Amino acid sequence: MNDKLIEKINELCSKHKIISDQLEDQNIYQDHALLKKLNKEFSQIDPIVNKYNLYKNLINDIEESKLCLKDKELRMMAEEDIEKNIAKKNILEDYFENELVDKDPNDSKDIFLEIRAGTGGDEAAIFSGDLFKMYSKYAEKNSWDIELLNVTESDHGGYKELILKVTGVNVYGQLKFESGTHRVQRVPNTETQGRIHTSASTVAVLPAVDEIDQIAINPSDLRIDTYRASGAGGQHINKTDSAVRITHIPSGTVSECQDGRSQHKNKAQAMSMLHSRLLMSEQEQRKKNTAEERKSLIGSGDRSERVRTYNFPQGRITDHRINLTLYKLDHILEGNIEPLIDELKKASLN
Repeated sequence: MNDKLIEKINELCSKHKIISDQLEDQNIYQDHALLKKLNKEFSQIDPIVNKYNLYKNLINDIEESKLCLKDKELRMMAEEDIEKNIAKKNILEDYFENELVDKDPNDSKDIFLEIRAGTGGDEAAIFSGDLFKMYSKYAEKNSWDIELLNVTESDHGGYKELILKVTGVNVYGQLKFESGTHRVQRVPNTETQGRIHTSASTVAVLPAVDEIDQIAINPSDLRIDTYRASGAGGQHINKTDSAVRITHIPSGTVSECQDGRSQHKNKAQAMSMLHSRLLMSEQEQRKKNTAEERKSLIGSGDRSERVRTYNFPQGRITDHRINLTLYKLDHILEGNIEPLIDELKKASLN
């Protein structure tokens, strides 16, 4: 490994020790926000530190085995040990390269996940519900928490719109390539001729903005509206104006939250979402203006980009960005999306 990478790992080891000492302090348990932050940081650094300790042990074992090469009786055994440990060492070096070189700084962040029915009417809304279940099950497997912020149900099942906040370890890093247009091909229950219909839903994945990263917003640039939260068919789900809609007037960006019964909580979530949208917009504009932006097979992650097709009659799912087709649609819709995510990550490194 090069010196810069080793230096970076040693910095993480030092940080790991500091956080470990902080977590042993009983007083930390009185500050729940700080405790949650430290636990999250620790869980991200801990695997790297453990693998680095293993890496250093392998280096020592290799050096010790080299000392045995002069002994005729031990030479063959030493050569086998050296070969085996060098192979393990190379695997760990690849791991450190992938984890620490050119890593997206947003990978460790929580996300706002937005799912919206597109073309296809009721079928698109039903498919949005299928995507919601798929991501929910994947989140459960990863011990992530999901908070519903905004839900607009369809009159005939499914959802016109879903906005969620997903919190946990490395959420954005795992789901960032899900942004785009997801197309479904299947025979609707109402179809009497057995014809296959094509519908679509859009998915947007936005990294949640930490307070330290929030951009400056002039309060006079905001219009804040309150209204009664409503369920399916416009039915009011509570009797107070707890739902909040915030409009950033200069950009026209809108965020809203109606899930919580508290207007104060809804306003805080809507403001957090607004910061995320404005920051993402700023970052995307910066990328467009930078000629050095690396183009990969993954594409931009723009929500207008068609990324995937779910074909129910064939049990097939195809990711168009990497030309990957898998014939296990039912399995993937149960939240087992790792084969897709892993291949997308590999392609992004090319």
